[in-house]
Amino acid sequence: MATGQEARPKARSRPALALAGWLALCFAVAGISSVFSAHSISTWYAGLVKPPLNPPDSAFGPVWIILYALMAVSVWMVWKTRPSPCRYRGLRLFLAQLGLNFLWPWIFFDTHQLLTAFADIVVLWVAILLTILTFRKMSHTAAWLLVPYLAWVTFAAYLNFAIWRLN
Repeated sequence: MATGQEARPKARSRPALALAGWLALCFAVAGISSVFSAHSISTWYAGLVKPPLNPPDSAFGPVWIILYALMAVSVWMVWKTRPSPCRYRGLRLFLAQLGLNFLWPWIFFDTHQLLTAFADIVVLWVAILLTILTFRKMSHTAAWLLVPYLAWVTFAAYLNFAIWRLN
């Protein structure tokens, strides 16, 4: 009978399947969380005063598609590394930041709680940074793949804060 220790390396020996799983998870979060924003973008959000650097609404989708793909590849690279406490910490941090990422559109677009959404995005920013620092211990490439995500969330935090202040 196989033990849990023996089963893990076998599961890690199917990298394409694992990558597909991480892509599915990341894009499921994207798809489900987009439900929260879809109805508000053309109504409530359209009526808000926006800051000067606010990009057109059409820019957000393509950016997020790229970022979710980078996130999935990054976590997959770490998932493939040898089991260790650092690896488990990195995976937990990744899942935590993914959860915070999932919550933000609901808080911002569905409940219209702009200040609460800003608090969420600040905690998300910290979680992404901690994920990058942890991933770097196992894979510099995996860490670097998350840098565009951190940059975009930094910009999104600016937009969130500015929209809160202007409205």
